[in-house]
Amino acid sequence: MNISLANQRILVTGASRGIGRGIAEQLSASGAEVLIHFNNNVEEAQLLQKNLPNPSHLTPCDLSDLEAVKGWIPELIRCYGPIDAIVNNAGIAISVADDAEIGDWTNAWLKTMDVNINALAIISKEFIEHARERKQGRLINISSRAAFRGDTPDYLAYAASKAAIVSYTRSIARYYGKDGIKAFIIAPGFTRTDMAQDFMDQYGESYALNDIALTTLTEPKDIAPMVTLLCSGLADHATGATIDINAGSYVH
Repeated sequence: MNISLANQRILVTGASRGIGRGIAEQLSASGAEVLIHFNNNVEEAQLLQKNLPNPSHLTPCDLSDLEAVKGWIPELIRCYGPIDAIVNNAGIAISVADDAEIGDWTNAWLKTMDVNINALAIISKEFIEHARERKQGRLINISSRAAFRGDTPDYLAYAASKAAIVSYTRSIARYYGKDGIKAFIIAPGFTRTDMAQDFMDQYGESYALNDIALTTLTEPKDIAPMVTLLCSGLADHATGATIDINAGSYVH
């Protein structure tokens, strides 16, 4: 089975590093025109763009600024043309102790929610309006195994935000399918990325390795092929489904 994404324009949020970078590389290798979203990592985004085999565009946006997020998708459409799919991958995980001062705890909670679910919801809403007009569109939203099994007390906001992605995406799948819109959830486990390194620095790599059924940690390249399959249309009847890619660390 050969998957071609030729003539597809796909936005990947958080594409300058980690899972998003791996996804952008695979989508481009499969023929897609990729919109590379980033916030501050312009050099990494430029390096990614330089190495992609197909046309791509740099599309910066601060997802923690919801006013900047509003209208961003329509602007991208005006600049580059119709968007066929969006991979909502961008996310943050802020470690804050459960006994932290309430102001610090609340700030971490609200920023996490803004980036991980509030911005994602705005992006998805504006994309749905666009996709309904075209009678086609695919959303792939990156959640986490933490949505289902929970997380440590210092990552409560992260787990809660990733759980919200699940119900939001399922609702889109159920009620916009007849408008040609398909929506999927991918729930990775611990994945070797820069963001995960913060966790390993805190808990140790053995903590993560002891938690999985395989011998090596999941890498972005292990997640990217599934995203490519979902973007292709070959798995449209899985709309609403959650695909777990967690090396057997959580099976449900």
